[in-house]
Amino acid sequence: MNNQKNNRNNTNNRRSAGALARFAVALTMLAAVLAGTGSLVRAQGVKSVETAPDVLYKTVRIDGLDIFYREAGDRSKPTILLLHGFPTSSHMFRNLIPELAGDYHLLAPDLPGFGLSSAPKNTEFGYTFENLTNIVDKFAQAVGAGRYSLYVQDYGAPVGFRLAVKHPERVQALIVQNGNAYEIGLSEAAAPLKIYGPDRDPQLTEALRGFLKLETTKFQYTSGTRRPERISPDNWLVDQPLLDREGEEAIQLDLFADYYTNVRAYPSWHEYFRRYQPPTLVVWGKNDPFFTVRGVEEGYRKDLKDIEVNYFDTGHFALEEDFRPIAAKIRDFLSRRKIR
Repeated sequence: MNNQKNNRNNTNNRRSAGALARFAVALTMLAAVLAGTGSLVRAQGVKSVETAPDVLYKTVRIDGLDIFYREAGDRSKPTILLLHGFPTSSHMFRNLIPELAGDYHLLAPDLPGFGLSSAPKNTEFGYTFENLTNIVDKFAQAVGAGRYSLYVQDYGAPVGFRLAVKHPERVQALIVQNGNAYEIGLSEAAAPLKIYGPDRDPQLTEALRGFLKLETTKFQYTSGTRRPERISPDNWLVDQPLLDREGEEAIQLDLFADYYTNVRAYPSWHEYFRRYQPPTLVVWGKNDPFFTVRGVEEGYRKDLKDIEVNYFDTGHFALEEDFRPIAAKIRDFLSRRKIR
C-alpha cells in the first residue's frame, strides 16, 4: 500500500513539475511577444503605456476654497491654461491634455462650484463671473503660471477674457473653442442668458432650470455630433451627479443670472482684442446649438488680425469627437508663433 501511495505521489509531483515548466515557457513566450509589440509600437510612433505623459491631480487652497486641477508636462515649457465650460469641469480636457503634454505645460482647474473644486453655498460665496475670474487669477499665481496661452470654452471664455483684460501682459495666445464673445454669436437657445439678470423672471427661471436636467446635459454633449454613439456616457455620469447635489441649483441659477454681465463686458473684450492683438486660434464645433459661427465670422475675424479659424463638424463639446486634430492645430499654431 505504501509503495502504491508513493508511486501516486511521484506521479503527481512529476505532473506538477511539468505544469510549472510549461507555465514558465508560456511566460517566456508572452514576454517575448510583448517585447516585440513594444518595439512595433515604438517603430510606428504610437505612445505606449510606459511613455504616456503623467497627468497629476492636485488641489490648491485659494481664498479658503479647495481648487482641484489637472497638471501635466514640463514646467519649463510654454504653459496652456485650460478653462472649462458649463456644466462640466477639467474632465472635458482629459483626452487633450495627454496629447499636448509632450510639448507644453498644461494646467486645467475646476472652477468653484464645478467638478472637484469646493462648492460652498451661494450664501457663502458670490457666484459671479468676476469672482470666478479672481479665483483663477490667484490660482495661476499660486501655481507659478506667470505667462500662458489661454484655452477657453463656454464659461471659460468670460473668465478667460476677463483675465486677459486684467493681465494682458501674461497672455501669449488665445485658443477659442466654442467660447462666445459677441452678442451676434448667441443663438435663440442661449438668448435667455442675455435678459435673465438680477430680476430673475419666474418663467425664465423655470426654463433655465431645464439646463440642469439629465436630458439637457446629454443634449449638450450629443447635439450636432457626427456620431452620437461615440460620445462617452461618462460625460453625463460625471457631470449630472454634481449638478444634482444639494445647493447646486442655486449656484447655477446665480451664474445664469450673472451672465448678462458678460454681454455688458463684450465691448471691453473687443477693445482688448483690437489693442493687444493676441495670436488667436479658433477651433470651433460648427453645429453648436448655443454659440454660432456668426460670432466667429462677424466678431473675432473683425477684431483680430493674427487669427486662424478651423471649423469641425461637431457640436458644443468639440473635444469629444476631435481632440486629436484640435491638438494638432494647437501644436502647429503655437510652434509657428514661437510661443515660449
